[in-house]
Amino acid sequence: MTSRTGFFLLAAALLVVSLVCVLEGVQLIATGKPAGIGIGVSAFVIPGIGVWFLRQTIRFGRTTEAMSKELEAEGGLPVDELRRTSGGRIDRASADEVFAKRRAEAEAEPQDWRVWFRLAVAYADAGDTPRARKTMHHAIKLRG
Repeated sequence: MTSRTGFFLLAAALLVVSLVCVLEGVQLIATGKPAGIGIGVSAFVIPGIGVWFLRQTIRFGRTTEAMSKELEAEGGLPVDELRRTSGGRIDRASADEVFAKRRAEAEAEPQDWRVWFRLAVAYADAGDTPRARKTMHHAIKLRG
């Protein structure tokens, strides 16, 4: 299963759960009891947070995809220069070497979103997903 397929399955599940939460919330509010009303109102908050998170994730994906296409058109996408193990996994030392090179590029040109994009890819290749996302968010801010 690709990550895109997995995302759409999870998004569909989130929407179904949100619908169930809202319907249950309406029923709890309809009881007229203070506890039911309180829990029912709370049931509206949870889907709101989930839908907000889903929207942010979709925006992040669309923006990074557009950035990737722009870099591809410019010939600036990072080249896969990573060594792989016999099982196909990325060699950690190779990822660290590429990461060091990308970090130096970002330090040399701190206002260029392109180098931050490539640094985010290097973080992802090194297996550091939280820093990869944070760095990609920085690239998005720089791009404007």
